Amino acid sequence: MERIVVAMGGNALARSDERGTYAEQKAHADQLASVVRALLRGGYQVVVTHGNGPQVGNLAIQQEEGRRQVPPQPLSVLSAMTQGQIGHLLVAALTDTEAEAAAVSVITHTVVDADDPAFGLPTKPVGSFLTEQQARALGAQYGWTVAGDSGRGWRRVVPSPEPRQIIEAPAIRLLAETGFVVVACGGGGIPVTREAHGLQGSEAVIDKDLSAALLASAIGASALMVLTDVDRVMLDFGSPAQRAVDVLTVDEAEHHLAKGQFPPGSMGPKITAAIRFIRGGGEVATVTSPEQAVGGRGTKIVPSHGNGTGEATE
Repeated sequence: MERIVVAMGGNALARSDERGTYAEQKAHADQLASVVRALLRGGYQVVVTHGNGPQVGNLAIQQEEGRRQVPPQPLSVLSAMTQGQIGHLLVAALTDTEAEAAAVSVITHTVVDADDPAFGLPTKPVGSFLTEQQARALGAQYGWTVAGDSGRGWRRVVPSPEPRQIIEAPAIRLLAETGFVVVACGGGGIPVTREAHGLQGSEAVIDKDLSAALLASAIGASALMVLTDVDRVMLDFGSPAQRAVDVLTVDEAEHHLAKGQFPPGSMGPKITAAIRFIRGGGEVATVTSPEQAVGGRGTKIVPSHGNGTGEATE
């Protein structure tokens, strides 16, 4: 039986035009469960990963606002908390919609390098979208770094080091082989470094797409699916020549990435994750929306012996 890793964004549960209430996030989790249900019907073993940007950012504000009553926790612990929060939502939704497939959530740690230069250059957006004035006020109040996020508003930004190892990968693989739908590596995993006394949490949030690719390779998945808010990958996005593509070879994807077709703040990490997964031996990576995923549609990135359509030759 083939194994697939499905990477869902934190924004898929807490959308920018909503407040992020429990009821809103539960409703979106129920919708996302339909994607997993379709894959189960297709005979896949399914492992689900998820982002946590909105959730961990909002939790950080709650921590700061409540510091007069209880001590605030480090960012790595907030990642653990959101793994429990979102893991609960997804497991509950999967149990409701696919009773014959047991689901389980695994608290997951991801090893990063303590000297990763990303720790000195915060770039990963977390929390809700704000106006520039709101973001700068919170930044001054809490000592946060804030920045514009792809023209959609302003957010807090935190370090995002490269994921190096998924500690719980062997357990996740075993659970999938046993027949469980596994929710794991939430928020890219709890970022930790290896120290003499054990694992030490880091003040960072790891990119969930890059961790999903690393996890997919580590557990022997044949497919990676990255869910986003567009149906297919676009070339020359925003220009009169804009066009969607159905298939890209990994060479074409690398070419377009190098040419700046996929910005770092939006499609870039998703294409980078797809490339890493295929270069690591994966068979196919799909970038698509939840709506199109149910029908098996989207943009597929495949090994370069396949036939691409991305016009990458020069």
